[in-house]
Amino acid sequence: MDVLHFILAILFLLPQVQPPFYEDEIALWRRERQAMLKAEGSWLDVAGLFWLKPGANTVGADPASDIVLPKDSAPPVLGRFLLENEEVVFEPRHGAAATLNSAPATRHGMKADVPGPPDILGINSLTLFVIRRGNRTGIRLKDANSTARRSFAGLKYFPIRPAFRLKAKYTPYDQPRRIPIANILGDTNDDVTPGYVEFNLGGKRCRMEPVLEGAELFFIFKDKTAGRETYPAGRYVYAELPKAGEVILDFNKAINPPCAFTPFATCPLPPRQNRLAVRIEAGEMTYGH
Repeated sequence: MDVLHFILAILFLLPQVQPPFYEDEIALWRRERQAMLKAEGSWLDVAGLFWLKPGANTVGADPASDIVLPKDSAPPVLGRFLLENEEVVFEPRHGAAATLNSAPATRHGMKADVPGPPDILGINSLTLFVIRRGNRTGIRLKDANSTARRSFAGLKYFPIRPAFRLKAKYTPYDQPRRIPIANILGDTNDDVTPGYVEFNLGGKRCRMEPVLEGAELFFIFKDKTAGRETYPAGRYVYAELPKAGEVILDFNKAINPPCAFTPFATCPLPPRQNRLAVRIEAGEMTYGH
């Protein structure tokens, strides 16, 4: 074998070819990810989740309220949410200095996050909005002065490993399929998957199905590091839409779900087909406790 053919053979055997300055790219991505978490409005701000009962649900700092707000940020009585047939109306108490979508709050029907965008009720450092999960309708509370955001000390990562940036073979379905995705509440919703990816890792053939999220593929997965080095329920990784039958899966960009940062999130869980019998020692490690 001549030298040229020897070099070509070696290049063919290399599983992946990484872009130049790959470590710098991942380091920058990590800094941006952590800056996003420290910014106002992130998951670290989520300070409460209240499921509404039919009829009136009082809201304010009064401990007797159905929705109890921090007393240093809200009056004893802010108003009430009225739930009827999945429709939510907010009625402010007279004189309450609340805003709705940045304008003075008046009696108003509130749009939920599904399909969204939701209407935003504000009072000092607090924001409240309606979420819908399965048959449940609730109010999610965010606090710009949350202890979680103020005490955020950064994320822990596995070392950057270029070998975990994979070129996965993508196979589209003839027609997009609906797959069940459960969440931590026990609800199951059908999401659309356009196809599946296959790749080799640790000597094993792996297969996963993404769901569509905007113009990206969203993979909800779990591997053998879960419950040890990484979040027990699994992690997420996003990828660009396939090109020429391939998807770039970069597990160095694997992230914790929102549930790792707040007990008030309603995270989707990995479907059975995305539970991998390999260790993916890349990306974010368990956050906090």
